[in-house]
Amino acid sequence: MAFLDIFKYKTFEHGIHLKDSKDRTCDQAIRRLPFSPILIVPLSQHFGKPAKSIVRKGQEVVRGEVIAQSDGFMSVPIHAPASGKIKEIELFPTARGPKTESIVIETWAGASQRLGQTEANNISQMSREELIQAVQNTGMVGLGGAGFPTHVKLSVPEGYSIDTLVVNGCECEPYLTTDHRLMLEHPQELLQGINMLMKTLGAKQAIIGIEDNKMDAINAIKNQLSGFESIHVKVVKTHYPQGSEKLLIKVLLGREVPSGGFPYQVGVVVQNIATLRQLGVLLPNNQGLIERVITVTGPGVKKPGNYLVPLGTPIRFLLDYVGFSGTANHLILGGPMMGSTVSSLDVPITKPVSGLLVFNEQSVEKETGEIYPCIKCARCVEACPMFLNPSMLGQLAAKREYESMQEDYNLMDCFECGCCSYVCPSNIPLVQYFRISKSVMRERAVSQ
Repeated sequence: MAFLDIFKYKTFEHGIHLKDSKDRTCDQAIRRLPFSPILIVPLSQHFGKPAKSIVRKGQEVVRGEVIAQSDGFMSVPIHAPASGKIKEIELFPTARGPKTESIVIETWAGASQRLGQTEANNISQMSREELIQAVQNTGMVGLGGAGFPTHVKLSVPEGYSIDTLVVNGCECEPYLTTDHRLMLEHPQELLQGINMLMKTLGAKQAIIGIEDNKMDAINAIKNQLSGFESIHVKVVKTHYPQGSEKLLIKVLLGREVPSGGFPYQVGVVVQNIATLRQLGVLLPNNQGLIERVITVTGPGVKKPGNYLVPLGTPIRFLLDYVGFSGTANHLILGGPMMGSTVSSLDVPITKPVSGLLVFNEQSVEKETGEIYPCIKCARCVEACPMFLNPSMLGQLAAKREYESMQEDYNLMDCFECGCCSYVCPSNIPLVQYFRISKSVMRERAVSQ
């Protein structure tokens, strides 16, 4: 019967099926990474305006202390990941490419690294506005990879109401097992975080969608649901990219977010497991986001696992700790489908980073890099979960006809899952074309 039940699990049309490659870390408990002697803390770790530094060179800071304040609504503060001294404030490389202003902390060797004292929040007595402000004060952004400020998502425009909080527990990217371990090891904190956000949104229910390759996590949460009658767990089929907001809403609720629209338009807000679990810890204690769990794995890693990493930890320090083999290593922050490759070991771990994948020269296929003409095979069309025409979009991108891409072929509905590039036999980097095109369109919109 259990075998037959698998076929009842819901999923979406199109997409692809990938080897999950999660076996090296999914059964390993979360471990704490030691503090690096130097932490590099970028002021821009989220979508929106960078935070504004409020510290100076030579100043001593305590772990958890605010070192950069939010610069308006579309911004969040940054807290000191460790106690130490501000060594400098200057430009450093980031995963996105351009250098960005960063606060460099020289951590105190041998310090206990205890958090500074804060006055706890009385969640039950706080209004919706106070809760949203408290979320912003934590510095929380989406920990699933997008880095969108969480308090902005909770600030639903006037005229709309939210009835359901959808919790993304799919973790459909290969290799990553961060959310899996958090569900297994911290289900109570996760449920507390969900409960708090339901109160903030005025939502009547929450639905946790989890793929069927994580049955142990599903059972772990179900066993803790006593007292949380409005929170439900639904199993979905393992299928990439199942964790996309719009796809998960359609699978779990049967509601379709309109093209170019947002989940709140169908009464839904979506948050991922790591974000909600962290809020379950930070909000009651009035603390800031200073560390996160990331998956460190790949064929080049000697000690793969899920590590609790202080924000600002340089990749170089992390690799030295976990050990890695080979020389021509290929590094990816995030998952292999939607993550970013990095070329500098000085790039730090930031809030949106969910994983560090290390592929050595033995595991990386030798690629010619040659791009061939589109052969009109339509594999990209069959794979696209948003029912776009990646082939046509790619041809328009090559001609720089960006307006047509947006107006006639719904470019902005693309969430860059990478399915089209993955299946393309001509090795056309379609996702990269679309990222550039969207960036151009956003710049034009700002300049107008």
